[in-house]
Amino acid sequence: MDNLLIKDVIYKYKNGDREVLKSVNAFFEPGYMYSVVGPSGSGKTTLLSIMAGLDLPTSGEVYIGGENVKLLNLNEYRSKRISVIFQAFQLFPLLTTVENVSYPLEFMGTNRKNATERAKILLNSVGIDENKHKRYPANLSGGEQQRVAIARALSTGAKIILADEPTGNLDLENGRAVISILQKLAHEEKYCVIVVTHNQEIADISDTVYKMSDGILTEVAN
Repeated sequence: MDNLLIKDVIYKYKNGDREVLKSVNAFFEPGYMYSVVGPSGSGKTTLLSIMAGLDLPTSGEVYIGGENVKLLNLNEYRSKRISVIFQAFQLFPLLTTVENVSYPLEFMGTNRKNATERAKILLNSVGIDENKHKRYPANLSGGEQQRVAIARALSTGAKIILADEPTGNLDLENGRAVISILQKLAHEEKYCVIVVTHNQEIADISDTVYKMSDGILTEVAN
């Protein structure tokens, strides 16, 4: 299973000298749930973008399963090795629930029938019953949309899940349900789950907590 190593990562905006990330080091492994906390503007989102392969560090290295991400095909890395769950769900509004989840599978070459069957299994695993499989995102609650987003993240087969404020748009009950799903994925199904969050409840149940402050990442006691 893949682990993720961040080694001496520095990031500067291309048009400026300010270091957004300052020699960041961290290690994430399967079977654990991690949280990255810190105030807005501290560098959390930049770190997530680098881990997701959406950006590359100015200096330093990111390794997945011992492989330097800089040397990999980034499209394949983003589609097969890392999955991202967003605060705003990012579902396709004109695709049904099951189509949203089967889309990445079909994109990677799975035939439609098999992709649909796999999507249904994943949706059921996160609590989306079959009577909602043909609904469009607009006809689902926020909590249901986030569950669909989690199922879509799982469909790629990636074992590292990055979650960007996954409870930010949810009420307390739905937020706790999403937290429970992420924790189960880490502890029972051996995913590596990394959550960028302001939610202290997520930090409290994480196995390891990192705090980002002015571009500096430190591990804190939990």
